[in-house]
Amino acid sequence: MATTKTTTNGALLTELGSAALVETLHGELFRRWPGSADRVRDIAGYALLTPGKMLRPLLLIAATEAVGGDGASVLPAALAVEYLHVATLIHDDVIDDDELRRGRPSVHARYGMADALVTGDFLILSMFSTLSECARQPAATLEAARVLAVAGADVCRGQAREAELVGKLDCRIADYEQMVALKTGALFRGACRAGAILGGAAEAHVEAVTRYAEHLGVAFQIYDDLLPYLAGADRAGKPKTSDISNLRPTFPVLTGYLDATPADRQLFDDALSGRMSTQDSYRLVSELLDRTGAIERSRARAGAEIELARHDLAGLPGTAGVALLTAIADLSIDRER
Repeated sequence: MATTKTTTNGALLTELGSAALVETLHGELFRRWPGSADRVRDIAGYALLTPGKMLRPLLLIAATEAVGGDGASVLPAALAVEYLHVATLIHDDVIDDDELRRGRPSVHARYGMADALVTGDFLILSMFSTLSECARQPAATLEAARVLAVAGADVCRGQAREAELVGKLDCRIADYEQMVALKTGALFRGACRAGAILGGAAEAHVEAVTRYAEHLGVAFQIYDDLLPYLAGADRAGKPKTSDISNLRPTFPVLTGYLDATPADRQLFDDALSGRMSTQDSYRLVSELLDRTGAIERSRARAGAEIELARHDLAGLPGTAGVALLTAIADLSIDRER
């Protein structure tokens, strides 16, 4: 399976969404999840067949190709990691009570809480049955299954850790980074590591793509935290006030609070106290982030992580896969248009 050259503008969704590889992935999803009289399968299809970036499946295939493997042979594994990702989104929306996902009603908003929870569980289990289709490499497939199971468990740990940090503006940046490494970075890491293993990589190359994914995960989440405050940014259908309404400490907020004057720290505390309206809190936080320079410092940190990610790709043998991993890294911190 050949990867596709991407252009250099900042529209991650447009650029990766128009690639032939993503079209192949979407086509396979539509083939596997047609309309069904089975309610759970029908809801799963609703969750899967939306215009998402397919970022984690792309990472898995690109990692396979970057280590010299055959991308076509890991298509089921790529779909499997998307099932796991979408399951976590369904459960995340339940926890946050977000009514929008990818520009449409979230699963629990459309079908109800009980069906959303069941569908998320169903997709997690479907990950394993789909991954087993790569059984021509039984040892590698078993290890890839273990890697993705650990990644899924880490996402759960990260979600719980995030709940512990709610409202804690004085938490350490290191605590935030630990949470991000679990909640966001785990599936990036799992997708890349599983792809390299299925591609027959040497241990050094498995570790290289794993380090790449870890830096990518941090950068991606920092930039995701920034998107609600960037002019013209696209939140992919998720409310820009979601983090504020859930009193979630994000990287720019923590950075701004750390460097704020005592007076501005009090304003941060007021904004994230839960006593103000969501819109008023959002406007106040936006002003504070601008005043403290937190937006530019957050951009700089995300950019530094991407430079480290690019460095980790040096020496991998698969040119096309490395090119796609590089494009994903660059575009992940340029999503405003």
